[in-house]
Amino acid sequence: MKQRKKEMKMRINNIFVALIAVLGFAGCSTTKNLPEGETLYTGIKRIEINEKDESANGEKTIEEVTAAVSVAPNNSFLGSAKYRIPIPFGLWIYNNFQKYEKGLGRWIFRKMAATPVTVSSVNPDTRVKIASNLLKDYGYFNGNVTYTVDSTRNPRAVKLSYQIDMGKPYYIDTVLYEGFTGRADSLIRKHFDERLIHRNDNFDVTRLNEERERLVTLFKNNGYYFFRSEYITFLADTLMRPGYINLKIIPKSNTPKEAKTKYIIGKTDINLIGYNGEQPDDSICARDFTVHYFGEKPELRYGVLRKRFLYRSGETYSQLRMNYTQEALARLGVFKFNEFQYTPRNGSDTLDIKVNSMFDLPYDSELEFNLTTKDTKQTGPGAKFNLSRKNFMRMGASLNLELKGSYEWQTSSTVDGRSSVMNSYELGAALSLDFPRLILPWIKNRIDPFRFPSNTNFKVYAEQINRARYFKMLSFGGTVSYSFQPKRSIKHSVTPLNLAFNTLQNSTDEFNQIAAQNPMLFYSLSDQFIPSQSYTLTYDNSFRKRKNRLWWENSLTSAGNVTSLIYAAFGQKFTEKDKKLLGTPFAQFLKYSSEVRNTIWFNDMHQLAFRAMGGIIWSYGNKTIAPYTEQFYVGGANSIRAFTIRSIGPGRYRPSESNTYSYVDQTGDIKLEANMEYRFRILSKFAGGNLNGAVFLDAGNVWLLREDPARPDAQFTFNHFFDSIALGTGAGIRYDLDFLVLRLDLGIALHVPYDTGKKGYYNIPRFKDGMGLHFAIGYPF
Repeated sequence: MKQRKKEMKMRINNIFVALIAVLGFAGCSTTKNLPEGETLYTGIKRIEINEKDESANGEKTIEEVTAAVSVAPNNSFLGSAKYRIPIPFGLWIYNNFQKYEKGLGRWIFRKMAATPVTVSSVNPDTRVKIASNLLKDYGYFNGNVTYTVDSTRNPRAVKLSYQIDMGKPYYIDTVLYEGFTGRADSLIRKHFDERLIHRNDNFDVTRLNEERERLVTLFKNNGYYFFRSEYITFLADTLMRPGYINLKIIPKSNTPKEAKTKYIIGKTDINLIGYNGEQPDDSICARDFTVHYFGEKPELRYGVLRKRFLYRSGETYSQLRMNYTQEALARLGVFKFNEFQYTPRNGSDTLDIKVNSMFDLPYDSELEFNLTTKDTKQTGPGAKFNLSRKNFMRMGASLNLELKGSYEWQTSSTVDGRSSVMNSYELGAALSLDFPRLILPWIKNRIDPFRFPSNTNFKVYAEQINRARYFKMLSFGGTVSYSFQPKRSIKHSVTPLNLAFNTLQNSTDEFNQIAAQNPMLFYSLSDQFIPSQSYTLTYDNSFRKRKNRLWWENSLTSAGNVTSLIYAAFGQKFTEKDKKLLGTPFAQFLKYSSEVRNTIWFNDMHQLAFRAMGGIIWSYGNKTIAPYTEQFYVGGANSIRAFTIRSIGPGRYRPSESNTYSYVDQTGDIKLEANMEYRFRILSKFAGGNLNGAVFLDAGNVWLLREDPARPDAQFTFNHFFDSIALGTGAGIRYDLDFLVLRLDLGIALHVPYDTGKKGYYNIPRFKDGMGLHFAIGYPF
């Protein structure tokens, strides 16, 4: 009792000291050490808009103009120019530690101080000029932007207010293309429907620039190699019709002859340079295509290299084909760089091409370690090693070997106070051969296989899973898969052949007793073939670097159905049970999963990330219970971080204390999970990287589709649905080195779906038992 009182007194003293420190900082001035004559900028007070244009163009204009005058002050909330966090910690550090020139005080100043944002650095005079010009660029020629200075309680700190007078917008009346050569004019007319400027459109300088770039791209894709955007200009007349503009698009009078010449492809020379700088000393030539190489034969097969060049001698030059060619060469993954040089022949319309390509190192390796400490006191290391041989057999393919393993031991209590001792491990090896193209017999066209990113993968693998005191299972198999990316944001992945075999090598008497009580568990782990096909569609717009970045993946897997159709052709019913392949029953199911991620980028310092995912697997016919390796689970470093992997669910089910059922593999047929994470910068350029922080909220669970008497309350129902969702929160730090992210997350359980004996939504018996510490590499989503 005395010890508890002593601990309580120490906690109160610590809290008191912390409050005194905070109050001491709060009494500090945020402007006392400003440079002489400077005024602290504390954000925008208001933005007034007069004669606002409610159209889509008006909204776009206001957004651009507002962005031009919006500058985030110190301690801005999520990068806002108007809202601030009430505690200006960085300014306090700046004003109180600026005096230190060395030692700890100087280190604190360098790492934690925020440089004051002053009115002179914001420069509102220049900003209103830029904003006024933006109004004119968007067709509001009579618009104007002004500002006023608003004082605050601090005489050396001010806010700014802006007044935006839009005025009436101007519209396009007529658009004429004049002065181009006969060939160029015919090309423009042929693609006239693709033009970006139309009669009655709002006048918009950005749209004019887009139309200029469209014309340049059109010309360069049709032989005009030397044509540039600066060779096109615009003439605008605002006098003929009030409020409207008559527009002419013309080539400049000083456009050089080369820019007006339409070129064809001549000869191509490829210089293959060794990764140690070896220069070519021999060559192979066929039809104006010459490969110069060193050694006895080219390091890359002639045919593999030739197919990446998506043009032939005598064809019209096309920038698009050249871009596809460069991308196809880069996707081989064997070159450090590829330098293209274009040279016109004297007095000719022929363009010769020279390419210098330097080989990259032939081997690439990667080693990852992770250590996880979880809420159930389950702890253990894991490792993954990858070794790749680039340009395998001179085919431009990559041979990859992956070795992985993990070991976990569990002692002490679980989240609900129960005790167990369990040592488990997983070992795996995989060998794959990746081709950066589609390996299909019917694809022979020289463009289609290489125009867009594509890949063919052949893989064999084996995995050993050991659950100490219970069972040991071996999984092995092979896959053939294809991926194809017709657009930068869209990717299709097809696996026409996936053969997996699961065999339960041995089991203990303790496991057999559990299996007798739970037949569904036994059947999910029994020996079986899993012949399946799958299709995955992925959408990703993050390459556009937008504020709102979306990633969405949908996957559908069918197992045993093609095999069952073959059996049906020979007289066996499609839904008949106990069908076998090579003497072993095979699984029959349909599986669908979907995952969407949305990241809102306020700026490089603040992001808000969301993830929602779900899946369902329906087993029928030959096997009405999904294979163990295909079932869903939640928990772990990349899921609900307050709980260990496979320790929640299914549903509201909890393993009984009396039947020793706590061997953690709790899986289901349905999965729902959602995550939210706020990411923020703590320290920039910290020991070669950025130190970032995060706070997060995770929720989810898995359920069964069919009732299982051995696992009560595990089936999905809408009754008690929200109570069956596990919920956890927490915080973490990330050390971002650009090429590597080290992550440490502390998860805190808020709710478990089963009865723990504690009333209320927060039903964790003891706070310390509801904590999970995870060390991982990379972001969770």
